[in-house]
Amino acid sequence: MSALSNTDSPFGRRGTKPGPAPRKRSKGRPVWEEPPTLIGRFGKSTVLTVVVLAVVVPLYAIVLTSVSTEGAITRAGGSLVLVPDGLSLGAYRQIFSNGVVSRAVVVSILITAVGTAISMVLSILCAYGLSRARSVGHRFFLSMMIFTMFFGGGLIPGFLVVTSLHGYDQYWALILPSCISVFNILIMRGFYQATAQEMIDAARIDGAGDWRILWSVVLPTTKAVTAVMTLFYAVGYWGSWFNTLLYMPFDNAKWPLSYVLYEYVNLGAKMPGMDAGGATVQHQIAPPFAISMAVVVLTLLPILVVYPFLQKHFTKGMLTGAIKG
Repeated sequence: MSALSNTDSPFGRRGTKPGPAPRKRSKGRPVWEEPPTLIGRFGKSTVLTVVVLAVVVPLYAIVLTSVSTEGAITRAGGSLVLVPDGLSLGAYRQIFSNGVVSRAVVVSILITAVGTAISMVLSILCAYGLSRARSVGHRFFLSMMIFTMFFGGGLIPGFLVVTSLHGYDQYWALILPSCISVFNILIMRGFYQATAQEMIDAARIDGAGDWRILWSVVLPTTKAVTAVMTLFYAVGYWGSWFNTLLYMPFDNAKWPLSYVLYEYVNLGAKMPGMDAGGATVQHQIAPPFAISMAVVVLTLLPILVVYPFLQKHFTKGMLTGAIKG
């Protein structure tokens, strides 16, 4: 007779291996380390679905309205169209034919490119200088920059300074007054300080100076934060309209696309070539509401196109340094 009965077998009854014992929650275990329950998974899926719909549905409605006919917009109650009902590219043909939007796109691209380049050069140099403990006066300059994050001169003194420097109705007034972000500099400084000191010491032994170390050691090891800050500055310049309102409010030939959006969509102004009722002087190609939505699409399009290519750098740049180990 076997020393172990069928019941006492390690494989249980009929030779089958028993399943794993249910995992008991430890009293000291954090909640986020526990396996999600069915209700928890359902709740997360529901919240994510709602967030995605809250982002995608408005974009879908704006794009669809921009290519809808006047009849489709009228049947939708004069607001955003949710169901395709007669499509037309007349709104895009019209806004590019009158010259205002096409010039605004070129102006916005130039301002964004030049402004981002200036901001990145100044921010990189400033952040690197402040990250070197031996640099002359770095504590004083760091304190002064942090001070400006909490206390500013105000809108009117800034306007008076720019106008006294003959910046009114000049493109540089749209770039230089806001070309530096102290917050971005502090973020970059933290990344530069985290650069391995051994690499910097090895470069100095090889005879490299600060310029060479910055270009060949620091920047290649901090590509993620460079990409993130470039995206931040570019989006800021592309969507900035307030400086145009202050320093260039009258000449629509110099307006960037963001201010065209503000003027013709938010304020309801009429584009050149349109009468008071929203129709073109020659003939009506597209309804005014479709034209407004087309301007919105043109404003959003560059960001939607560029962001996927910088997403991996964006995620890495935001997480690096926030998690140890």
